[in-house]
Amino acid sequence: MIAVAGLFAYPVKSCRGIELREAEVVERGIAHDREWLVVDSAGRFMTQRDWPSLARVTVAVVPGGLRIEAKGRPKLEVATPLPSVRRREVTIWKDTCTSRSAGSEAAAWFSDLLGTDCELVWMPPEEARQVDPDVARPGDRVAFADGFPFLLISQGSLDELNRRLDTPVPMDRFRPNIVVDGCAPHAEDGWAKITIGDVVFTVAKPCARCVITTTDQRTCRRSSEPLKTLAGYRLSAGAVLFGQNLVHSGRGEIRVGDVCLIEPSLGNPECR
Repeated sequence: MIAVAGLFAYPVKSCRGIELREAEVVERGIAHDREWLVVDSAGRFMTQRDWPSLARVTVAVVPGGLRIEAKGRPKLEVATPLPSVRRREVTIWKDTCTSRSAGSEAAAWFSDLLGTDCELVWMPPEEARQVDPDVARPGDRVAFADGFPFLLISQGSLDELNRRLDTPVPMDRFRPNIVVDGCAPHAEDGWAKITIGDVVFTVAKPCARCVITTTDQRTCRRSSEPLKTLAGYRLSAGAVLFGQNLVHSGRGEIRVGDVCLIEPSLGNPECR
């Protein structure tokens, strides 16, 4: 039996995630997932790819906004911007999005942390960022995630990777939204659809992994692993693939322990 083993949301893109027992699935993915973003003075998105210190930042969703902390720094309370707050255009990859500023205090906090001028912004619910139409349907939307509202990885895939590593790595290196268990390593490569509760997830494309996977999410230190080992057996067309990007239809609650109903893609012998 394949079931949900973990659920995660990342309210501020590239900061630490929140582990959930249950999650509300809304139009852009898990509620509050990557609604907030740190941008540079030009409005371009900032991530752990270039700013590994973002891994130090813990985030909690609280009534009316966020509570943000990092060791050795003052706690930051951030209110969800009101409609009257100034709007700012920001860029993430090739997309330009409308956001609202979280204010000068948040900007100063992150600027001090990263040692460069930057700002925290929030994507209002009416903002429509279209998922790549080459692999999704018109109207599929995403917040500030790289490209898709969900990333799914099986525990078996991580176990197989760790079997090959001298030092195992935790799942948080890969920043999934949904972790499933009860299937063979990389069985998710052969799935077409996954139904969890009332929500149907369609597999859009494999996830190409970047340098963030080499960043220890506790210390912010980097090494060559696990990308070096993954490249030895998960390299395809120049990209290291690990996990599957999903789009979804339907709304509702999904929970740890929920059974996953799998529709395999044609010719996949490993789904069970």
